[in-house]
Amino acid sequence: MSQLPISRYPVPDLDSLPEDILSRILEVQEKARFIPNVFLTLAHRPAEFRAFFIYHDVIMEREGSTLSPAEKEMIIVATSAANGCQYCVVAHGALLRVFAKAPLLADQIAINYLHAPISEKQKAMLTFALKLSRSPELIASEDYDLLKTHGYDDEDILDITGITAFFGLSNRMAIVTNMQANKEFYTMAREPKA
Repeated sequence: MSQLPISRYPVPDLDSLPEDILSRILEVQEKARFIPNVFLTLAHRPAEFRAFFIYHDVIMEREGSTLSPAEKEMIIVATSAANGCQYCVVAHGALLRVFAKAPLLADQIAINYLHAPISEKQKAMLTFALKLSRSPELIASEDYDLLKTHGYDDEDILDITGITAFFGLSNRMAIVTNMQANKEFYTMAREPKA
């Protein structure tokens, strides 16, 4: 079986990239030991690359957020699966496995979060995120009330919303560019470390 190109759009050579974008990519490569294809694919349009990763960082690293890194990845995996985004399910499934230290959890959430071994509070979070992702026009006061009965406040609801909305954009970009997940993501954190 031949390997697909990482994007249906041109992928720039690293040495042709603006310095700020190259610096970010090399920093990620040093940490991960590979370059996630999302960086190479989105570098096709430098201004959009910058805007994408600025917003990504703002929502994923917001100071004061009570959502754990694993919970943020749960939202991404569940909504990306519902949106049919293979890249995001594979890549963020790997990150969820890393953060949760649970080799099966990402697959369980991607298939059916209601049967995954997560708390009722986390299920309420994913129920809201999926409704917002798939039928936002149906969001109503009872959806906020349900989240609040599980201990989420208005700032948490904005965190859930920002992640869901941003990765709705990301899912659609990945699908249209035919972005392929790096092989490293498929096996990452599948086995617990000894």
